[in-house]
Amino acid sequence: MAENNIDGCIAVQARQTIDETEWLLEISDANPAVMGVIGWVPLCRTDLNASLDRLNENQKLVGVRHVIHDEKDNNFILRKDFNQGIRQLGPRNLVYDILIFEKHLPQTIQFVDQHPNLQFVVDHIAKPKICSARFDSTWAENILELSKRTNVACKLSGMVTEVIDSRWSPNLLKPYVDTVLEAFGPDRLIAGSDWPVCLLRAEYTRWHQTILSMTESLSEYEQSNILGQNACRIYNI
Repeated sequence: MAENNIDGCIAVQARQTIDETEWLLEISDANPAVMGVIGWVPLCRTDLNASLDRLNENQKLVGVRHVIHDEKDNNFILRKDFNQGIRQLGPRNLVYDILIFEKHLPQTIQFVDQHPNLQFVVDHIAKPKICSARFDSTWAENILELSKRTNVACKLSGMVTEVIDSRWSPNLLKPYVDTVLEAFGPDRLIAGSDWPVCLLRAEYTRWHQTILSMTESLSEYEQSNILGQNACRIYNI
C-alpha cells in the first residue's frame, strides 16, 4: 500500500466463519493501517445477538457481509430469518456490505427497501457481466434503480475478474465506471481493491492506477472522497 500512497484500508471477510472475523480483528488491532473490519456473523441464527455484541466490543468492527452470490437460492437475500438478522445491525452502528452477482439486483432492491435506515455498500459494483461484445444494459438499469436509495453506496472494485471473454483494459471497464459514477455520484463511491482476488487478473498497483485514471476528470475533492474520505465517513472510521 505504501508504494501507492495508501495509508489505510478496511479488511473484508472471505470465509463465513466467526474465527476469520476474530482473526481479522486481531490483525487490525496489531496494525493501525487496517482501520476497520467487515466481518461475518451468523445472521440467520438465533444466537446472532450474542455473537454481534461480543464482536462489536471491538471498535474496529465497522460492518458485516454475507456471501450472497454463493447461496443456491437466488432469493436468499429476501429470507425472513436473514432480514431479522439484518435488523440487528443498525442499532449497533454497523454497515452491511452487499456481495451479489448482477442477477441478484432486483431482489436486492426489494431487500434494501425493507431497511431504509441502514447503511449499505454494494461490493464490486454488483459484478456485471463484462465482455467486449456488448454492454450489460440490464445491470445498468438495475444499478441505476438501486442507486435511488440514498442509504446505498457502491464500491469500485472487483471488475477485472468479471471480464469473461477477453483481457481487461481500462477502456473496457470505463462504461461501467461511468455508469456507477452517474448513479451514485462521487459522494457514494468507494475505491476498493478486491485484493488478493484481483491478483488473478491484475497487480495491485495496476488496479490502483486504473482507478486514478478513470476518476482523473473529477475535482481533487471528489477524487479524494472516492479514494478514502467516503469510506471513513460511511464506515464511521
